[in-house]
Amino acid sequence: MRIAIAGLATSHPYTDARTLASRAGLIVWEEDRARLARFTEEHPAAEVAGGLDDLLAARPGGVVLTVPNPGVAPALARVLAADLPCFVNKPAAATAAQLAAVDAAASSRPELVLSTSVLRFAPAFTALVAEDLGEVLSVRATVRHDVGLWAGGHNPWQDDPAVGGGTMVTMGVHGVELLVALLGPAVRLAGAAAATRSYTALKSEDTGVMALAWENGVVGAVEVIGVTDEESYTVSVHTRAGTREVVVEPGADPLSGLGYRGTVEAFLAMVGGAPSPVPWEQTRAVLGMLVSAREACAQGVYQS
Repeated sequence: MRIAIAGLATSHPYTDARTLASRAGLIVWEEDRARLARFTEEHPAAEVAGGLDDLLAARPGGVVLTVPNPGVAPALARVLAADLPCFVNKPAAATAAQLAAVDAAASSRPELVLSTSVLRFAPAFTALVAEDLGEVLSVRATVRHDVGLWAGGHNPWQDDPAVGGGTMVTMGVHGVELLVALLGPAVRLAGAAAATRSYTALKSEDTGVMALAWENGVVGAVEVIGVTDEESYTVSVHTRAGTREVVVEPGADPLSGLGYRGTVEAFLAMVGGAPSPVPWEQTRAVLGMLVSAREACAQGVYQS
């Protein structure tokens, strides 16, 4: 079996490949020579394709897709037309136009599409989902992930609100994903705010907050902290009896602790014929919240 790595636009496909390489042969396509060289140095046995068409013509078992957001929808459509399961690294869309295009592509074969924050498959979080939490009153997700690399010029497209969505979208997806996975997709954005507290060179923000409201009356918040010395993701569930809190963090084995390994296992199950374990309805809701938050902050980001 071979797995195709279509694009190396972020760090995630490099991480995915470390798990996949022990289970399958790899075939990779990436236009940036430096990124491709980094990948092949780590995986010298990987076959290199000259383009996406060549990659698909090799008939891999599945495709891990990681290209800048504007290219996701057309690439996804080609993968699905080839009848291949596809894992789209987060976030699949950052603007309303991008989301409409991705939704149109994914809706044609939703069972073949997995797009999620890897945190959904982190052991600490899956244990929380399995609990009987009783009547939930409100929830909060706190995302701590530093964005200082962007301020230094790394991957500028991710920091651009009109292209990659900036911090609110690219880091906020982790918090929104966890809350939708916990409470379902019947949710709307109630408000959002963003600020630049430290990294003044950013095009987007380094701090943000979203307020969410579910149809059943549960309310929630997602805090995005992009100026931090630690990486962690906290989910707090408030009930009449008290607060249940879990922290997802790298730990001694980041591939397991942050859910990378679990995500790859879920994708490989799809390669084996299983439908996507994340309903497209949920992914669309997550992306819709992020796009709405991005639009809510379009008037500007507070500069401290």
